[in-house]
Amino acid sequence: MKRIEAIALAAEAAAAQDALLVSNIGFPSRELFSVKDRPENFYMLGSMGLASSIGLGLALALPERKVMVLDGDGSVLMNLGTLATIAHYAPENYLLVILDNCCYGSTGSQPTCTHLGTDLFALAKAAGVKKVSLVERAEDLAEALLGPGVVIVNVDAGNANVPIISLSPKEIIERFMRCARPAPPFGMNHL
Repeated sequence: MKRIEAIALAAEAAAAQDALLVSNIGFPSRELFSVKDRPENFYMLGSMGLASSIGLGLALALPERKVMVLDGDGSVLMNLGTLATIAHYAPENYLLVILDNCCYGSTGSQPTCTHLGTDLFALAKAAGVKKVSLVERAEDLAEALLGPGVVIVNVDAGNANVPIISLSPKEIIERFMRCARPAPPFGMNHL
């Protein structure tokens, strides 16, 4: 499966579940923007390795909202501690989708350690994550996107030919914050 196909499935699932969707830096964010831009998408434009942590923070702060994160194998390898933190808190409204293409796709497709044998499924399990799945087919991914936990998706290397995100960082954060803000208590919106 191509990464953009997995991203499109995740984007549709996020929209159907009214989920907030945080996307990894570089091409994954560009691909998400091209297949389904929505204010509930937060496109990382920097800070490699932190999409999973930002998403976890959102899930803990907004327990009434589903939060989905699209991350890459290279980014997760850069912040392996996130798996232990996800395991510790284990929010039922959080799903980390790791798109494993065995390379750093946004910087020239240099191989990551998953290309050399590092097993993200085993790492997530060893960190204590209870709900971990590994998928390779679109139909299996569609089902895995319904639950919480961690999903590792084996995708082909390569980037889709998509344009750069046409929103400024300020526009991205402002519209996302409007969507992520909890609703005021009943009756308070008339003050």
